[in-house]
Amino acid sequence: MADELATLSDWLFKGWNSIIRILVVGVLAYAGLLLSLRISGKRTLSKMNAFDLVVTVALGSTLSTIIVSRQTGVADGLTALALLIALQYIVAWLSVRSSGFKKLIKSEPALLFHQGQYLRGAMRRERVTEDEILSALRSSGVSNPDDVAAVVLETDGSFNVIQSKANAEPSSLTNVQR
Repeated sequence: MADELATLSDWLFKGWNSIIRILVVGVLAYAGLLLSLRISGKRTLSKMNAFDLVVTVALGSTLSTIIVSRQTGVADGLTALALLIALQYIVAWLSVRSSGFKKLIKSEPALLFHQGQYLRGAMRRERVTEDEILSALRSSGVSNPDDVAAVVLETDGSFNVIQSKANAEPSSLTNVQR
């Protein structure tokens, strides 16, 4: 019984050394992450596509590992953070300079609703329901779908509602997949 209580107390509190280590390592790792993000620029954490989401989640996971894992030293963890940020920078740099690379890693925006018509084929390809489009309309303050020129599923997964202006074809739809 005494061994079980000792194990339970270890599970709840391992001692002040562990707490102090987490505080010191946490501050160092957080400062290192902030410095790395500042150096790499705004694009690193921007909401652009699936690859950006993966990097953001990986950065958070790596920071967490640095803080709580005794097997990962601060230098090792900061190296991992720097590697992730460098890879993200390289991917962003290549996608700006190479249209082929950009097509490889980024999806095109998809037109889901156009001039009062649901584009069922596009909705099926993107796995979007009519209810989700109606929700996007409501979120944009639109009560009547006839007031909408188009609904676009953007590359970051968000919906963009373009309201009608005297039946003019919006020029913002030029690069949208139909």
